[in-house]
Formats: sequence, structure tokens, C-alpha cells
Amino acid sequence: MSKVAVVGAGYVGITTAVCLAELGHEVVGLDIDEGRVKQLKRNRLPIFEPGLEEMLQRNAEAGRISFTTCFEEAIPDADFAFIAVATPEAEDGSADLRAVEAAARSIAEAMTGYLLIVNKSTVPIGTGDLVAKVVAKHSAHSFDVVSNPEFLREGTAVTDFMQPDRVVIGATDSSAAERVAGLYGGLGAQVLLTDINSAEMIKYASNAFLATRISFINEIARISERVGADVTTVARGMGMDERIGPHFLQAGLGYGGSCFPKDVKALASIAHQYNYHPELLHAVMDINRDQRRLVVDWLHAHLGGLQGRVIGLLGLSFKPNTDDLREAPSLVLAAGLQAGGATVQAYDPAAMKGAKKLAPAIAYRRDAYGAARGADAAILVTEWNEFRQLDLDRLRKVMRRPVFVDGRNLYDPARMRAHGFEYRGIGRD
Repeated sequence: MSKVAVVGAGYVGITTAVCLAELGHEVVGLDIDEGRVKQLKRNRLPIFEPGLEEMLQRNAEAGRISFTTCFEEAIPDADFAFIAVATPEAEDGSADLRAVEAAARSIAEAMTGYLLIVNKSTVPIGTGDLVAKVVAKHSAHSFDVVSNPEFLREGTAVTDFMQPDRVVIGATDSSAAERVAGLYGGLGAQVLLTDINSAEMIKYASNAFLATRISFINEIARISERVGADVTTVARGMGMDERIGPHFLQAGLGYGGSCFPKDVKALASIAHQYNYHPELLHAVMDINRDQRRLVVDWLHAHLGGLQGRVIGLLGLSFKPNTDDLREAPSLVLAAGLQAGGATVQAYDPAAMKGAKKLAPAIAYRRDAYGAARGADAAILVTEWNEFRQLDLDRLRKVMRRPVFVDGRNLYDPARMRAHGFEYRGIGRD
């Protein structure tokens, strides 16, 4: 088995490190955040991801994974160094690569011999060349740079890593690519070997396509409302076509999280850098932005204004089984409602600690019924499983006015109306 250093203890880095250890490799996770590393050394995760903490504890006890803040401890003995640092959105929409460059330089300065450097972060096309230039500038040792983009979904990251649809590896040297492929040998996954630029493009293109499907079905939802069709039935009929498939055709409040918003903007930025105007990508972003505003506008009209109204939010994280609030629809909704004069109260099973820091003006409650208590309307924002089991009669009774906006089309409209709700779905009667 191989010795692997994973630079970056964020969502991708931690998942990569722990799952590589699960495959039997000797892994050192590295991050410059001392508090985060101390937490990981205690076998505690700084992120919420089902099943990952138990896997971390198991591999730490077996001696296959450790954590450090020191490059000189992690790099010299490593066969592979994964770069899994953040590439946040810059002011112009492009990806900010400062952390990638800093990681590449620190790796180079700590190298004592040949090293295979693997880009795991989501990076613009051409970043492989950038990393190679940085390493060559700061180290006299030989190396190879390989692109190995991640395709992890928050909430199912362990399954996505251990049972991947594909492993994409981009390299200029075929032997380096084969060595990286060997790290995943026990998974039995399809492996696509390609050039570095194509590997980097596959990641962006994949996320942009999935975001496009979401914006497409949300546009179909808007049309369906006007013509009297039910978008959930429309999507089911579309998904039966094997050329289309059923995935990512759920109309709702739009996409959020750390990947889709950032990556669509970054891909559009890349296109502009090469003098191409990506009309479709801009339309995808516009539709997604407007989807949250439509709910605020509908509530304003339906309630006769928002001033003095109380609105309950059921769910805050951008999707279930995560505490991630990056680009979460809930925060956009809350800001729009509050700007109209409404009081917002909310509940989420996992994300309230983080939300309190980002949106302190929201009143946080202990459960869904607390979020709905005294409310003029409730919005289902995140489709957590516990919201599927709500006592609807109890929910209605605690509300001042039983207006229910189903932002994820989780409930049956007839059933909600039978329980006395003024029900509003997305793209359906």
C-alpha cells in the first residue's frame, strides 16, 4: 500500500484522506488550521457527513491515518501528495487559486525526492500547468502532476467515494496516471485516463450540466403553473425516457451548496477569458437566482404584504444530511422576507449552529413545530427525512395562518389541503 499526504482538511480533503485510509493506504492529513487538526486528532469531524466519523475512528485506531499542520512531517515520506484545498469564488466569478498555489509551494519546499502530486481540488483548466510551474520553481526534485477531480455529494460522500460512477485521471505521463489509478484498485470502478485539461474540464462540465437540469425543470415548473400542469408528473414522464433519465429533475428552490453555484460561475468566467460568451450558463444562473425571489413575491401577494408577518422556515442547509449553508436558499429567502418587514423563525436538524453566525436575525427554534408556531406561513426549504413524518394537524394548529409553501414538492397537495392548509407547491396546483 502507498503513503499518501492529503493537503487540506476541508470537506473534500477529509473525505479523501479517510476513504484512502479505508482502502488500506497510510495517510497523513495536513491543514494549516491548528484547531481543525486538533479536532481531527481527537477523531472528531469539523464537518457533518453521515458515516465518515465512524470510518475516521476505525482507521485512526488501526494506525492508518494521522493529522498534522507541518508539511515537513507529511511530505518527505509520501508517495503521493493530494492537493484538496478550497478554491472559492473570486470577486469576478473566477476560482481563487491562492490556496492551491500556496499548497504547491509548501509541498515543493518540503520534498526530499520524487513525488507524484495530485490535484483533487476543483480547479480551472490549466491549473495542472500552474502547479507544475510553482513546484519546479521551488524544488529541484523530479515530480509529476496529475488531475484527479472529485465527484462527491454532501450527505453521501462515503458512498460516492467507495462506490464511484467513475474515476477520472488526467496526466501527461501514462505511468503516473496508472499509479494514481492503482490507489483506487480495490473499488472496481471505471477509470478514465485522459489529458490534464480534459480531466479538469470534466469536473466543471459535469456540475454545470447538473445545474442546467435543475434550472431547466424549474423553468418548466413556471410554465406548468401557468398552463395548469403538475411539474412532478411532467418530470416523471420525462424521466421515463432513457435518453433523459429521472435524476436532477426535481423542481424546487434551486441549487445551492459549495459546488454548483461556484463551478457554473467559474466555467462562465473561463469561457469569457477565451472570448466566448456562454449564454446557456448565464441563463442557468439567472433562473436559479430568481427561483427564491418568486417564493418571496408570492408570499408578499398572498399575505397582503410581509410587514409584521411571521414566516417559519423548515430546514436551513442547502440539502438534507449536511450542515452546509453555502449558497443555501434558506439564507436568501430569509434576507428577502426580512427586507419586506417579516420576522423569520427557523429549525434545522444540523445547520443551526452555523446559521446563527451567518444570519443572527433569524429566530431559531427547537423543532419544526416551534418554527411554525404563530406563523402566517411556513416554507419547506430542506427535505430532511424528519419533515416527511410531521404531524400535519399539529403543525396547522400552531400556525396563525396555515399557509404552507412546499419548496421541494415533498407533500401531496390534496393531503395538505385536506389537513386545512393553504398549500403552494413549485410548478403544481
